[in-house]
Amino acid sequence: MDNKIKDLLSKLTLEEKAGLCSGKDFWRTKPVDRLGIPSVMVSDGPSGLRTQVENGFNENDSRTSVSFPSGCATASSFDRSLLRHLGEILGEEANNYNVSTVLGPAINIKRSPLCGRNFEYLSEDPYVSGELGAAYISGVQSKNVGTSVKHFAANNQETNRFSVSEEVDERTLREIYLPGFETCVKKSAPTTIMCSYNAINGELSSQNKWLLKDLLRDEWGYKGMVVSDWGAVYNRVKGIKADLSLEMPYSGGHTDNDIVQAVKSGELTMEELDEAVSHVLEMVLNYTENKQPGVFDMEKDHAESGRIAEESCVLLKNDKVSGSEVLPVKAPAEKVLFVGCFAENPRYGGGGSSKIKCYKMTSAIDAAREAGLNLKYVKGYNDDFETTSQALTDEALVAAREADTVVVFAGLPESFESEGADRTSLDMPQVQNELIEKLSAVNPRIVVLLHNGSPVAMPWVNKVPAILECYLGGENIGTAQINLLFGKANPCGKLAETFPLRLEDTPCYMYYPGNGRTCVYAEGIFVGYRWYDSRKMPVLFPFGHGLSYTSFEYSDLKVSKAAFKDSDGVEVSVTVKNTGSVAGKEIVQLYVSDKTGVEIRPEKELKGFEKVELKAGESKTVTFKLDQRSFAYWNTDTKEWYAPSGTYIISAAASSRDIRLTAEVDVTSSGKKAFTITPQTTMGDMLRNREMAAIIKPEFEKSCDAVIGNISDEEFERQFPFTKAAMVEMIKSNPFRSNRGRNGITMEDILKQVEGYNKALEK
Repeated sequence: MDNKIKDLLSKLTLEEKAGLCSGKDFWRTKPVDRLGIPSVMVSDGPSGLRTQVENGFNENDSRTSVSFPSGCATASSFDRSLLRHLGEILGEEANNYNVSTVLGPAINIKRSPLCGRNFEYLSEDPYVSGELGAAYISGVQSKNVGTSVKHFAANNQETNRFSVSEEVDERTLREIYLPGFETCVKKSAPTTIMCSYNAINGELSSQNKWLLKDLLRDEWGYKGMVVSDWGAVYNRVKGIKADLSLEMPYSGGHTDNDIVQAVKSGELTMEELDEAVSHVLEMVLNYTENKQPGVFDMEKDHAESGRIAEESCVLLKNDKVSGSEVLPVKAPAEKVLFVGCFAENPRYGGGGSSKIKCYKMTSAIDAAREAGLNLKYVKGYNDDFETTSQALTDEALVAAREADTVVVFAGLPESFESEGADRTSLDMPQVQNELIEKLSAVNPRIVVLLHNGSPVAMPWVNKVPAILECYLGGENIGTAQINLLFGKANPCGKLAETFPLRLEDTPCYMYYPGNGRTCVYAEGIFVGYRWYDSRKMPVLFPFGHGLSYTSFEYSDLKVSKAAFKDSDGVEVSVTVKNTGSVAGKEIVQLYVSDKTGVEIRPEKELKGFEKVELKAGESKTVTFKLDQRSFAYWNTDTKEWYAPSGTYIISAAASSRDIRLTAEVDVTSSGKKAFTITPQTTMGDMLRNREMAAIIKPEFEKSCDAVIGNISDEEFERQFPFTKAAMVEMIKSNPFRSNRGRNGITMEDILKQVEGYNKALEK
């Protein structure tokens, strides 16, 4: 392939090379017919293909495809194999439609629940986003179809998304907003990466050399192609120099001409242009020369969409009423009432570029009929999901009084959350909240099924015994809902994001979405559960939370080594037992807490998860491997991942707030320096780090002896206006420069002393 690309580069004209760097139209790359270089098509597709119909009316006139659950839902499965399977299905469908690249997965961090595109993104946690994103990529690319991981990077709002500068420090980028992309690059080698619209610290992502070349290409070793988000390019020549190979969509030839003129003037070298063109050629030829047939069955995939939704729905609450849990519903013994238009017209996906023209829609009403269930349905509110009438309300209340169990289908209309606009509140339509309140007043057995792409406020949460979060579950969500409600399937999803009590509690509340020009990430690394758990804040439902129709017991947490070097890593295992009476799946989460005190860090961070299936009474042991990064933070002084020496707590948990077992380990750092020592450094700074403390401790003890010595406490208090303990703290807090002038010490002496400490740590 390399030789063929080199040969083509030698034959292409300057104008042809420039032309290959932008699209032919909205969805296709340009061909060069005289050299046999074909045009290939790409398609939106994180949760199904939005592929343009041949000779369609416009770029949004799409083919019929199977709509799968959105990212907000599939992330809640915490199931790598499920995401890979979804990718394989989409790869087959893409091959059938001659789609070379599926534009997804979308793995931006859920910084705020207000982001209008959160339904498409996976998690507030970068480990989850990276692991599940990489699994999805591997699935799609196993069918020789490309992927485009998006949106690189820090695309966390829709407000002013084309121009806003996300003002974010490097540590926060490295620990929160970049690791998901890094994991995808290193584990699954995505065919393309799509740059975001926004700027980062003043530089647009489409021309950000640090982001696209220095970090992505040189540091992470990325070999694929960088493509722009549609319409993201501003300075095309600067983009080429920054490693943006393909601009989409067609630019009218204007930016192609910019490239030609830049080469002729010497502003852009032919080598830089050839590098960009080579990535485009590699993407095109890899697909066309290795294309697979794409054999798939839409009816079968429709059924798979329902199965994936089953794995992704989250049982948030299931309290007892009259001595037993409300769910599962015991049919046909119970008289069941369905209320709410979502029961017959579910919101199956998000608005915008990921909206699918679905193959067929199976609602809960449809699925109930297919299952032969005898139940009653009333609308409760109008088809717009936002208004109602007294007649509709009265009808629902009368029917609720006669039912044993009432299932309310509620959620957000598409107008409340969509690509292109952020939400303004956490609230569902008022008529839905009022209906749930009124129904709970006439029947104690209320089940609420939610259809939403991101967290919602639940003012009625304490008045209903059961809540099932269905997110945006794809075209067969109805089958999943019926199976879960009536016990044919056991809920096994868990939240990949925190549900806050109030918008005002969210980490970025004061800063989101900024002033229109910039948005400051003042909360830093404290995003999602890192914020809520570190502050011990009450939440509606915590990260990782999800119930089951069975129960699970954790035991026998083992760590392969109680003390180890960070670069060696450690193996952790825990046994999980199904202590209930039905089969179920548990998502075991592994958190790491840094107790060294060297740097400000979250209370805990997720570093492992596994989904384990257990029959009633069955036990299995789950094993995790933790590496150096599992214990490290990004050290902005040394510009490397650094795990301080000292104590860490490893926790096996059912959620970030449900810690079942803990183990303490001692980690020895492979890097001795937490920072560069300067005349401003204090002894206390060095004493917080084990390796640095070993160097400074003799001098510290000498300083303490010189001041305190063998003076009694009583004599000390006569000489000084504070205690010995306070004096020790003062000695710790004095910078080295404060010794200048004492006993003839010069600044030159201090500089030599500091240099000696730095050299000692570098050995």
